[in-house]
Amino acid sequence: MQKTIMITGATDGIGLAAAKKLVGMGHHLLLHGRNPTKLSVVEKELSSLADSVPVESYVADLSVLSEVQQLIDQVAERHQHIDVLINNAGIFKTSEPLTTKGLDVRFVVNTIAPYLLTKKALPLMGPSGRVINLSSAAQSPVDLQALMGRQRIDNDFEAYAQSKLAITAWSRSLAEIHKPQGPKIISVNPGSMLGSKMVKQAFGVAGKDINIGADILIRAALSEEFESANGRYFDNDSGSFASPHADALNPKISDSIIESIESVLDEYSN
Repeated sequence: MQKTIMITGATDGIGLAAAKKLVGMGHHLLLHGRNPTKLSVVEKELSSLADSVPVESYVADLSVLSEVQQLIDQVAERHQHIDVLINNAGIFKTSEPLTTKGLDVRFVVNTIAPYLLTKKALPLMGPSGRVINLSSAAQSPVDLQALMGRQRIDNDFEAYAQSKLAITAWSRSLAEIHKPQGPKIISVNPGSMLGSKMVKQAFGVAGKDINIGADILIRAALSEEFESANGRYFDNDSGSFASPHADALNPKISDSIIESIESVLDEYSN
């Protein structure tokens, strides 16, 4: 059965690899990218692979929260329903860690933008829908002041690890809040040191086969195996469901992370 699937960060890496496989399976893709030229090339490439399957593209800079809001508004204008949202876009290393609003770009792109997209996409998704959030084996206790842009983290790895714990925590909490009427919300570590642009820039190595990550995202999005995985964390390094960092299992900590994200959205999303 054809599904309508939205993928952020679909112009390279795991997102692009997954998109190519999904279009080959006959699914209707909504591709997101930051660079319009690059996104146009990918849309044309995937359209040529598709057999009468629609491929759409949407441009937005996920580090700008007003553009995130516009992105989901544009999707909602064209679609009354989407089946899957894959929050794949992410950032690790950057020469400028702060946005123009003074927020940490790792938190904005990796944690806050996916939260906003998910929250706004909920009316388009029913109980059969799925939200797949990209987590990581790298998870570290979240400094809420840094998440809200009140304190700076200079270490790229530390900021990334905190942002990935934060998305894992809110995934679990939001899944609980919106069941049974909402979609399944699942966080996935696609695999460590895969050959994405992020890994190459951060560590200077080629990395492992990118399809390892693409394949697990597709399984999480479509397979019966993940039908009862609402709120769970899948670790593709071990190939099994696992416990994330203990903070992501702590309701008080998770609630404080969501409250901090909501505070940022109230102040900066317009």
